[in-house]
Amino acid sequence: MASTGRSMLLSLLLFAVTLSLLEMYRAKFASTELMTIAGGFVCSLLFLLLLTFIGNYQEASGDRTGWGAVVVAQLVALVVAGTVHRVCITTCFLFSAGLLYEVDKLSSMILARSESKARSESKVRRH
Repeated sequence: MASTGRSMLLSLLLFAVTLSLLEMYRAKFASTELMTIAGGFVCSLLFLLLLTFIGNYQEASGDRTGWGAVVVAQLVALVVAGTVHRVCITTCFLFSAGLLYEVDKLSSMILARSESKARSESKVRRH
């Protein structure tokens, strides 16, 4: 697993590269219905990358990531989607909701696994 600083830097770098490529090929993403949906998906990836960056930044400063980070990342992704096409805004929101659900589910699984591991280690230490 990557350290917090490395993950933060990598997510910011990927965000910048993805944003640059999305803006370079904005006309291509707005050309057909399928490409518009793909543009919304790419914008939802921007949401995920920005959320990762904000979450790692908050973790490095000792805070927990909450709904504020989700709202900020979502607003940025929706504004970027609006620069591509109006329909990208809707598809970005829908794809982002799906990604957020999956990230929450994955986070819960990892948290439960680490808590059960900590409990089993504390039992071993007591005996």
